[in-house]
Amino acid sequence: MTNKFSQTDKNTQKAAARNDGGFFSDARGSGAAGRASCRSLYVHVPFCARKCNYCAFESAPPREGDFGLWLSALRREIELRSAELGKLSLDTCYVGGGTPTALPPLIWDELIETLEKSFDFAPGAEVTVEANPNSLRAEHLLAWREWRVTRVSVGVQSFDGAELEMMGRLHGPAQARDALSAALAAGFSVSADFIFGLPHQTLENWARTLREAVRIGLSHISLYQLSLEEGTPWENLPRETLPDGYAQYRWAQWYLPKHGYEQYEVANFARAGKESRHNLNYWREGEYLGLGPGAASYIDGAWTKNFGTLREYADALEEGLPPVRESETLDTEARGREAAVLALRTAEGIKRADFARRFGEAALSRIEHIMNGFPKNLYESDGRGIRLTKSGMRVANLIWEELV
Repeated sequence: MTNKFSQTDKNTQKAAARNDGGFFSDARGSGAAGRASCRSLYVHVPFCARKCNYCAFESAPPREGDFGLWLSALRREIELRSAELGKLSLDTCYVGGGTPTALPPLIWDELIETLEKSFDFAPGAEVTVEANPNSLRAEHLLAWREWRVTRVSVGVQSFDGAELEMMGRLHGPAQARDALSAALAAGFSVSADFIFGLPHQTLENWARTLREAVRIGLSHISLYQLSLEEGTPWENLPRETLPDGYAQYRWAQWYLPKHGYEQYEVANFARAGKESRHNLNYWREGEYLGLGPGAASYIDGAWTKNFGTLREYADALEEGLPPVRESETLDTEARGREAAVLALRTAEGIKRADFARRFGEAALSRIEHIMNGFPKNLYESDGRGIRLTKSGMRVANLIWEELV
């Protein structure tokens, strides 16, 4: 299992290379080519009241003037992107972080106005906003309803008070329940994130959290195993304090489908029709544009990632430069490997005909050869494609490592 699938997929390490000639100048000659295929937008809000003990994401407490600095820099980045890509029409938009609910109402209003002017939203577009229970307010829900938000994703992580305190979360179980109930009552499709494999977490505690999630009536549930990331307070946590995450994940795979949540991806379960279209685009190797500090983009085989700190990001844009810290243009073989790994995250898996059309029969044969080295109970292979079984999803990292 992996840690939270953030806006950037980290199955492969990307080579660091500054691309000052333009965001995608090595991949396309003009912006027109990207207009039809790039239909997903991610906006990163880099602010959190404080970092949780496990968190390695690009975020920091806001200082005076940071909200305005971020918004001004974001607008400059949109101008640069639009000059190369044109005005994009969006099927999905995801505002994540960090903590989007940390933004003051005035900044939210200006962000919405900026996005509305800069992008066309297709009819029925999925628009998701992340929220934390301690900072989600009624005015957020009202403003989002008046805009075009369809989904709210809430970082609950646990319904156990001791676990929340240990993680450094700023909310308790009651506040989490209230936030989820308010978002549901406002008419949103509501997702929540939960972490398993926490220090000293018992299987029964984990089961209680999932039972509560089901009782509340969430549309979507995401489960992430704790990962001890470098640079976090928990990076040197003794391994002997960690429980059997395999057993906890297996219990979730058994319990959630019994209550109407089908597993459509390694870490994600949803009621029928409530899957995250934005994340499905990532896993199907679709193109996406990322804006903000630390945000990643993938267009025409060119992968880029922005500077992670607000100051580096804003300084580059102030100079009229792309705020890109890393970039890599993938060749067909590398794209095929990455596409295979991404597809095997999902229940639909690798679609045989589509994969062969895009990457060639030889690439498909290589994938099949690698998969044949695993026990047959870990995957299914037929005329339609190759998919991990529930058992395979429990050891997905081992399979992905062989493919990349």
